Amino acid sequence: MQDFRKLRVWAAAHQITLAAYRVTRRFPRDELYGLTSQIRRSAASVCANIAEGCGRSSRRDFARFLHVAQGSASELEYHWILALDLGLVDQTGYEQITAGVTDVKRMLTGLVRRLERTARAAR
Repeated sequence: MQDFRKLRVWAAAHQITLAAYRVTRRFPRDELYGLTSQIRRSAASVCANIAEGCGRSSRRDFARFLHVAQGSASELEYHWILALDLGLVDQTGYEQITAGVTDVKRMLTGLVRRLERTARAAR
């Protein structure tokens, strides 16, 4: 077990989640249970899965939750594409947000690879 708050990837994902909440506050009220909710849930899911994985007892379990976090990050990426196409965010905002999501996905991939390498070396 490790403290998820000490992971750079969790901190980056948390900042994206906070940004998602700030940006979606400006979405139309009729999107509250639609895209607003989807964006917020997928963003929070990235952080939550990293945190839950840190609470697991094995590297394999941790890696499995990181894979789930990667899926949530990809889902979040799509939701931002949809928000852009619907005119809910402008191009500049979209690019800033998705750059952060891409960075988190890269960090997750790197962490999973590192966990898999150390698991193989321990055998």
